[in-house]
Amino acid sequence: MSHVVIRIESTAHTAGVGMITSEGEILSNQRAVYIPEEGGIHPREAANHHTESLPELFRKALKEAKLEPNDISLVSYARGPGLGPCLRTGATAARAFAYSHGIPLLGVNHCVAHLEIGILEGATDPVFLYLSGGNTQVIAYAAGRFRVFGETLDIGIGNGLDKFAREVGMGFPGGPKLEKVARGPELLDLPYSVKGMDMAFSGLMTAAKSKLDAGHSLESVAFSIQETAFAMSCEVSERALAHTGKKELVLGGGVACNSRLREMAMTMAEERGIRCFVPERALCVDNGVMIAWLGHQMMGADYSISEEDNVVDQKYRTDMVEVTWR
Repeated sequence: MSHVVIRIESTAHTAGVGMITSEGEILSNQRAVYIPEEGGIHPREAANHHTESLPELFRKALKEAKLEPNDISLVSYARGPGLGPCLRTGATAARAFAYSHGIPLLGVNHCVAHLEIGILEGATDPVFLYLSGGNTQVIAYAAGRFRVFGETLDIGIGNGLDKFAREVGMGFPGGPKLEKVARGPELLDLPYSVKGMDMAFSGLMTAAKSKLDAGHSLESVAFSIQETAFAMSCEVSERALAHTGKKELVLGGGVACNSRLREMAMTMAEERGIRCFVPERALCVDNGVMIAWLGHQMMGADYSISEEDNVVDQKYRTDMVEVTWR
């Protein structure tokens, strides 16, 4: 039988347990999402949610995969980046499962996991457009690391969308709700903040709220937010493609579930004569499968597990990871 990796995701609002084989076959992808009653994510409340959810997610994953713990060859979990209480909860669950069954334990980078699961779609050496709640980065592999060619200077694009949605009474998560009402037809003038290879989103969201307060419809404001923010992201991605000479673009992160972003990225890729890869939506959002797959990739390249791999790191940046498996 092929090796099976089980993985725990708990960086923010999602608790996830995923299982994948060494051939890339997904056996289970269990998730439970913490949704606050009001406001944004409360780290300790989210951690309590994960504590309550993870045991059942483990049971469901094993049942769906029709496996026993002794069939698992590796337990991987998200070391960071993320919210401290949530990361520690996931790490504790991973240690408990791994140590009780005598399975190797490996902590991996959450952002890099989003990148690697995207490569499963068939890309070989792409530029990544990684858009999520806490992260907005344009990334490409070079000289042993995933290099950040551009990123947000203030808030992640997903956090910006959530913040705007909360302020107008739409609740959390805001991105999917704004997508449903983003129909225009009016494209409003909003700050287009691209600074070299970096982006800024907080001014965009503040200006959008002002437009709404001035009497513009929510449909037009939501439409304008998406058009502006996604155009900024695609512009920086196109510049990274031109700089690196790479011929592939991969989307990743929860915001990559947005249909309009996918359409804009596909159009840009077609105009440049490159290929665009977009994972299925269940693999764009935070999930356990991506962590399991990265763990497998690392161990397949004879990665040597150290004590550092057993310690969470809230500020574990994408470009801090030494990529030994490429």
